[in-house]
Amino acid sequence: MGLRVTFDLDDNDLRHFRLIMQQARTTAARIAPEEIVASAEELLKRIGSEAAPAFVAERLQKLHVLINMLSDIEWRLPQAEANRVLNALAYFAEPDDLIPDSIPGLGLLDDAIMIELICRELKHEIEAYQDFCDYRARVRREVERLRSQQSKYESDRAEALARTGALRQELAQVLQDLTFLE
Repeated sequence: MGLRVTFDLDDNDLRHFRLIMQQARTTAARIAPEEIVASAEELLKRIGSEAAPAFVAERLQKLHVLINMLSDIEWRLPQAEANRVLNALAYFAEPDDLIPDSIPGLGLLDDAIMIELICRELKHEIEAYQDFCDYRARVRREVERLRSQQSKYESDRAEALARTGALRQELAQVLQDLTFLE
C-alpha cells in the first residue's frame, strides 16, 4: 500500500530555494565546469545503485537530460545557455546541501525539489534539446534504413553481375560450339 504525500511551496519557500541555488552558483563560479558536471554525475551514480523513491527517481531522469545537454557535441549548446545549465547543476557540486543525502527517505528530497525548480527554469532549453534528440533519432533510423536498402541493392547488383558473367560464358560456349559445327 502506497502513501501519497503532497505539499505546496509558496513564494517564500521558492525564494528560500532560489537563495540556496544562488549561493551554490556563487560557490560554483570557482569550480571548473567539468567538476560541476562530475558532481551531478556522481549523484546519479550514487543514487542509481540505491532504491530512490519514485518522486526522486523521476527527477533524476531530468538531471540526466541536463547533463546530456552539456555533453552532446552534436547539440552544441551556446555558451550563455551552457552557463545557465551549469549554474543549475551547481547545487549538486555542493557537498553539504540543504538535507544531507545520507538521511534515508528524506535526504534526496531537496535534490528532487531543486531539479524540479531547475527544469522549470530551463523548460524551453530542455524542450528544444528533447526535440533535437527526437529528430536526430528519426534521422538515424532513416539513415540506417537507407544503408540497409543500399546494402540490399549492392547485393542484388552483385548477384545480377554474377548471373550476367555466367550467361556470357554460356553464350561464348554456344558460339564456340556453333563455330565448331560449321
